[in-house]
Amino acid sequence: MRDDTSSLTLLGKTRPDYPSRVDPGVLETFANRFADRDYEVVMVTDEFTSLCPVTGQPDYGSIELRYVPGKACIESKSLKYYLFSYRQEPTFMETVVNRILDDLVQACSPRRMNVVGRFKARGGIAIEVSAQYCRKDQLS
Repeated sequence: MRDDTSSLTLLGKTRPDYPSRVDPGVLETFANRFADRDYEVVMVTDEFTSLCPVTGQPDYGSIELRYVPGKACIESKSLKYYLFSYRQEPTFMETVVNRILDDLVQACSPRRMNVVGRFKARGGIAIEVSAQYCRKDQLS
């Protein structure tokens, strides 16, 4: 049994054309062949960068995505392009994590999702932000 990749446009592309602004439309999904069971997908990048909205200085950190897929899964290369687009985005860390969660939930309608941003210290303070989503029919 083969996975259907016919709708994916970024995977296999040899020369990256990274977006210059945040665009959730770059996120691609593929059908979850195991939608009848709960399983967790974890994706982590330690190369996340955004900009402080006041000083314009870069904020560096890692983003961890954990989710239980519904009918669709996030394609990892499209996630890379999406996260890369934040490099020129002036935004607070709390905003960026919640925005990522909202965009990913919109893209793939998971059963549950958790996004954690772990940002490097600036001024001696490291910040960790976590945001969660749980589909209403998954609440106990």
